Amino acid sequence: MPQCLEMLAQLESEGIVQLPKLQTKKRPNKQPEQFCKSNIPGEDIIGDTRNYEPIILDIARAGEELKRWRAYVNKYHMLGDKQVFGSRLHYFIKSGDNELGCMQFSASAWALADRERWIGWSVEDRKKRLHLIVNNSRYLIFPWVKIKNLASKALAIAGRQIQEDWLREYCYAPVLLETFVDLEHFKGTCYKAANWIYLGESQGRGRMDRENEYALSRKAIFMYPLQKDFKECLRGEKPYKVVNPDEQ
Repeated sequence: MPQCLEMLAQLESEGIVQLPKLQTKKRPNKQPEQFCKSNIPGEDIIGDTRNYEPIILDIARAGEELKRWRAYVNKYHMLGDKQVFGSRLHYFIKSGDNELGCMQFSASAWALADRERWIGWSVEDRKKRLHLIVNNSRYLIFPWVKIKNLASKALAIAGRQIQEDWLREYCYAPVLLETFVDLEHFKGTCYKAANWIYLGESQGRGRMDRENEYALSRKAIFMYPLQKDFKECLRGEKPYKVVNPDEQ
């Protein structure tokens, strides 16, 4: 299903088809309250990351894990679990059996002037290789988790892990991560600490708002290269890593 949506979007961008406007209503939270409560510890988790090593990112698979992930995000993330376009991976941040937070990586923004100038690619380059950029579209550390440096630590782990995970799940490896930080609520401190690159601010539009109809708060744009030659890969000057599904 995600691959079909990506293909339709590609066809629309080339003027071959015209899609109806995307419905962006928030998914209703159908998970019962106890679905989260049963996994919340009786007291805050406090300390430094070195006291909770190893910190790992574990993919939340379809079924009970993903239901629990969605329940957490709906309850504790300010954006909730809205419909996400295209390919995506959901992670739990974990220490042993303790779930400390949630991450989601999904499709990147359609067009972003600061990003396009920074990469140095053409409109045609973007159409062909936009899928090589993946957006950290949800990031949640649970409110009872107060572990120093955990947020930047988990981002660093994601930077080392996401290419192999994406390659295994979708048969190609992205070369760049991006994210948007709502400056009305956050400063992006953990992204800065994890060496993400600040590019500027967005124009206050959503990913699917191609007609400038929906005003959103302005957001800081951060990027994280996953390999040194990422710009060459995005411009088509070097190949990126792919796997033939028949060879898996």
